[in-house]
Amino acid sequence: MPGGTYNRTYTNTGTGPAGEADPATVSSFRLDKYLVTVGRFRQYVNSLTVGTGTPPANGSGKHTHVNGGSGLANSASAGTYEAGWDAASWNMYIATGPSAVTTWNANLSSSECSPYYTWTNTAGSQETLPVDCVNWYEAYAFCIWDGGFLPSEAEWEYTAAGGSQELEYPWGSTAPGTGSQYAIYNCYYPDGTGSCSGVRNIAPVGTATLGAAHWGQMDMAGEMWEWNLDWYANYVDPCIDCADLSPLSGRLVRGGYFYGGASYLLPPGRNNLDFGPAHRDGGIGFRCARTP
Repeated sequence: MPGGTYNRTYTNTGTGPAGEADPATVSSFRLDKYLVTVGRFRQYVNSLTVGTGTPPANGSGKHTHVNGGSGLANSASAGTYEAGWDAASWNMYIATGPSAVTTWNANLSSSECSPYYTWTNTAGSQETLPVDCVNWYEAYAFCIWDGGFLPSEAEWEYTAAGGSQELEYPWGSTAPGTGSQYAIYNCYYPDGTGSCSGVRNIAPVGTATLGAAHWGQMDMAGEMWEWNLDWYANYVDPCIDCADLSPLSGRLVRGGYFYGGASYLLPPGRNNLDFGPAHRDGGIGFRCARTP
């Protein structure tokens, strides 16, 4: 995505943005086209349990391409910047070694996520579904292992809004309907009934082909809530390559999910539930961002 400035707060009912506030500027970056799938995440788990993988290095995962290499500015504390992975406090969340297979299988199919967890103990028919039941630490660690980092909230919304276009939905202003062509939401997948019964209501990533965002990312609305780097807090203005990095009660998730209604599909929407970084949920997945 080319860098730019947009308003994090706005409304758009198809006639253009209104009520604009809370401007943010982001530098150029890349954001993965797809949510991380079960198959992709299995490669990471295998590297930790079968291969020689380790938790991320201390300080890794920063946006080193901004602010002269210091990373994102901390909007909650002027003059401070992104610290990256905190090995002393967070390595405990990344199980390694052959015996950790049991731990990963149990965590990724936790009862907290039932009946919607997409993980299977062995590769099968669900490898192209988005991985869920992943906590914030695991999502961040995966992105570092995969050569990237978690997107900031400003970066994520910039992509979903089409930057300064500040779109109604990531794809434009066409109503999402019930046919799962634009978004996987409200339990309309796979048959349009609006009835949820389990993993069958979660689609392979990219299924909603008409719902591509302005720069081509799929499933920016619906399918899974997505972990962002930030803690949830009121916006601080101005925001130039910033994120809220001071610990509060919950980390940000954005984008709506397969179970939720159409109101969750709007790019400015924020989830202010108390999702701490260790939280697991059958409706939360993630995608990675990368340097430009």
